Amino acid sequence: MHAVAGTLAADPSDQPASLASAAQVAAPPPSTGSDPFPGAEWSHGDPAKMGWSVDGLAAAKAYADRVGSTSGMIVQHGVVVDEWGDTARKSALFSVRKSLVSALIGIAVGRGQMHLDQTLAELGIDDNPPSLTAIEKTATVREMIEARSGVYHPTVYETPWMLSIKPARGTHAPGEFWVYNNWDFNTAGAIYEKLTGQRIFDALKTEIANPIGMQDYQPSDGRYASGEPGSRYPAYPLKMSARDLARFGLLFLRNGRWRDQQVIPAEWVAESTRPYSDTPYGGYGYMWWTSNPAVGPRGPGATITLDAYWADGHLGQYAIVVPSLDLVVINRVDPKLTHKRVEEQQKAKLLWLIESASGATDMGPEPRIVNLGPLSP
Repeated sequence: MHAVAGTLAADPSDQPASLASAAQVAAPPPSTGSDPFPGAEWSHGDPAKMGWSVDGLAAAKAYADRVGSTSGMIVQHGVVVDEWGDTARKSALFSVRKSLVSALIGIAVGRGQMHLDQTLAELGIDDNPPSLTAIEKTATVREMIEARSGVYHPTVYETPWMLSIKPARGTHAPGEFWVYNNWDFNTAGAIYEKLTGQRIFDALKTEIANPIGMQDYQPSDGRYASGEPGSRYPAYPLKMSARDLARFGLLFLRNGRWRDQQVIPAEWVAESTRPYSDTPYGGYGYMWWTSNPAVGPRGPGATITLDAYWADGHLGQYAIVVPSLDLVVINRVDPKLTHKRVEEQQKAKLLWLIESASGATDMGPEPRIVNLGPLSP
């Protein structure tokens, strides 16, 4: 069984502005004497000279291959420590797309185009019959990107797991309960497009991909999965290569800055990757997953002991950021290449093996694989 309820770590309305205080933003990593960003192509480091165990990396890659990973990258200090598979091959991100849209929303909030405390009623948001109730329309944009809207209207592009945990309409008031809900995410994307006048896929290219030098992404890699007749708000699936996703992870590791350009407000990076709800595997921020819960005890699946956050997608798409190690780990599972999937706990073990190979301390014991069932977006 999965506990899907969560408690807010703090009332975001207590903050002086829609973005968290800049004081919460992590300090940049110490200089390594090399450029902490890739150029037109990724630079590759010598793992042994960087202090990594070559045997440990081989063990991590062997585990990744065994559990079903089709490509992946390990990036530290802005250079590739190791990689596997075809990192230029574009494949479906599934729910990793939500963290990308969270970043776009952060840019729009920073520009004053969006306001997190606007309600659905104020924005003129309704849906197909049975339409939203007056109470549901009090949900805010903030609650939607936290997955706490309390709106359990029919939606699209849901996995069996999402359908299985979805409460009945009217079960919870906005803000009081966390449940992973595609209605929230799809509608947040539609609100972004309405308020900015940009298609998500075009904005991703101009606002993020171009500034950070993504090598493969094009707006044609995205499509809309129709919301009719259940919902008028479509999903927005897209494809991306491992090497482009690694740039996105590095952008967040660098607090939204890419060389001399602040691509995403640093305050948004801090605020969006902070846990507001508890989940069996840690916590949940603004369409990002976190290793730490918000206020409750760590759940049975919270086996990542170092502070980390990640974008998470169906079948095993992960972009993991570990600030204390200046580390980004990418895992991809292309369903056209394998019938396997990398579950949450397998991800945690892979990350543990990678952290171990880096020489990290305070990682805790090697995660045990226990039968908690799937928790997969």
